[in-house]
Amino acid sequence: MGDPVHRVQTERGTGVEQTRRSDTEIRVGSATNGVVPQWAAGRSLAAGWRQWAALIAVAMAAVVADQVTKAIVASELELGESVDVVGPLSIHHVQNSGIAFGLFPTATAAVILLTGVAVAWMLVFFARSGARHPILPVALGLLLGGSLSNLIDRVRLGHVIDFLDFRFWPAFNLADAFIVGGVAVLIGALLLADREPRRAPTLKAPSQGP
Repeated sequence: MGDPVHRVQTERGTGVEQTRRSDTEIRVGSATNGVVPQWAAGRSLAAGWRQWAALIAVAMAAVVADQVTKAIVASELELGESVDVVGPLSIHHVQNSGIAFGLFPTATAAVILLTGVAVAWMLVFFARSGARHPILPVALGLLLGGSLSNLIDRVRLGHVIDFLDFRFWPAFNLADAFIVGGVAVLIGALLLADREPRRAPTLKAPSQGP
């Protein structure tokens, strides 16, 4: 039983409380306080064995492709000899003691040192951030493979063999192309990884009846 007036006020208070609860927003994928997204909680960006396997596979493929093409050019063409392929492209056997596209031809020792530092930095970066984006193993694999292949030539021969010549651009090799392509893919992957995640959909709890 009880006082009728008191009972009516209690029922009104309960109805207001239920209305407020029904208007409460629930964010899918968020923590219970609705502030900290669950997708950001405890996610490790360090490279796992899958990322390392992909990186090694791409890097090895890049080294093999570059070394095989250089060996073919060196065995089939004399130094300075060229063969026209199509349009401005020709296979031109030249030697380069500098970095990509013939830059710094007299700084072989410095180039070897800087290449070693760059390779070490790429490995450290990948170990810490290899899972940041699924395309990172490909990007860094191309960069690493191209850098290592040219480094092998500089240490073994004192120069690298360039053979892709478009006449209007300094001659280069596959390793140089892999390095440039890897940089382009890496920049794109980092930009995509840093994009703000899509906002989680907002749902409302179903209102309860009186």
